[in-house]
Amino acid sequence: MSTATLFRWSEVEAEQLNPLLQRQYISGDKAMLSRIVLTKGCKVPSHSHPHEQLAFILQGSLRFEMGDGTTHIVNSGEILVIPSNLAHSAEALEDTINFDIFAPPRQDWINKEDAYLR
Repeated sequence: MSTATLFRWSEVEAEQLNPLLQRQYISGDKAMLSRIVLTKGCKVPSHSHPHEQLAFILQGSLRFEMGDGTTHIVNSGEILVIPSNLAHSAEALEDTINFDIFAPPRQDWINKEDAYLR
């Protein structure tokens, strides 16, 4: 039988991936939740992954450039659903706190094989 596990962001390791980008994440068997803090001007280079991604902006604003040519500016309280394998990049238009849900979990993050962020 499975049991529930309680986490507190204050107790989850924060990874400083570069001077403008910090990440924390919690992973279950089938999904992952990440808390990402981006300083204004931070750019996440174009990439794609087989995971479905739901990006929820708690505070701030991100501009997403999608591989299909569309642009989305996602503001506080808004959610962008990014399908599997769709290339995308992001830029913080202001200091931003972003929560991403990935399904399935990002094994490349768990294994620290995410050089595009570092």
